[in-house]
Amino acid sequence: MIFGNRNIFSSTPPVVMNLIMINVVMLVISWVMASTFGIDLNRVLGVYPPGSPNFRPYQIVTHMFMHGGLFHLFFNMFALWMFGRILEQVWGSRRFFIYYMVTGLGAVSIHLLVNYLHIHAIQTSAIAMLNTPSPDVFAAFVTRHFPEYYDQVYSQFLDKWYLFPNNPIYAEQAAEYTRQLISLQQGIPTVGASGAVYGVLLAFGVLFPNTILMLLFPPIPIKAKWMVIIYGGLELYLGLTQPGSSIAHFAHLGGMIFGFFLIKLWQRRTDVFY
Repeated sequence: MIFGNRNIFSSTPPVVMNLIMINVVMLVISWVMASTFGIDLNRVLGVYPPGSPNFRPYQIVTHMFMHGGLFHLFFNMFALWMFGRILEQVWGSRRFFIYYMVTGLGAVSIHLLVNYLHIHAIQTSAIAMLNTPSPDVFAAFVTRHFPEYYDQVYSQFLDKWYLFPNNPIYAEQAAEYTRQLISLQQGIPTVGASGAVYGVLLAFGVLFPNTILMLLFPPIPIKAKWMVIIYGGLELYLGLTQPGSSIAHFAHLGGMIFGFFLIKLWQRRTDVFY
């Protein structure tokens, strides 16, 4: 691919280029494994919540190179190419690679902590449900922690239970549903390089705060510093208002937080920051 007289591949520094290639190759491998052997690599290399029987330590690293699909990969790699190549040219390959990995690992650490607290809250509510099963307690449990399933799955069951609130069969069924919901929450892996990419975005905003960028949605010009602030605020808002979302908002925020403190640490040192 060539823009003008410049080949974008030859102008892309090595760490960014290799990261993009690794992520692309892993997506292709995941397609081949799924179609040929029926193996979902995202469920093997994606990171699971602490306490899940599927959690493995290596997933803390491997999840950063897996993606949920072509569009997920494209947007992450496009942002990495857009901003990461400039940072690598400024910092050098070694420092950029350290920054990318630290923000990626920092992002997943924040995500796992928030996920642990979220699941702990679910388990606490589940204990109350199992100790004192009733239609009201089960309805409150589902609407608080799994509102997306209430109308689709449990509303008809609750209607029947309300007719016979003392029937032990419904209490036992509610207890089984509760265990299934906890297992479901612990069985969802997280994949993607978004945490590290948000760290890269933060670094670009810190180093080049007044650079004018063009947003994709909506297509308006904006200074890099304001884009970082808006994206960070949006991720915080969505993370607080949509707990348990399929999008790891606190991972995105975690990448930005770790990136900010790492930059501040480097700025305090006597050697050249950039």
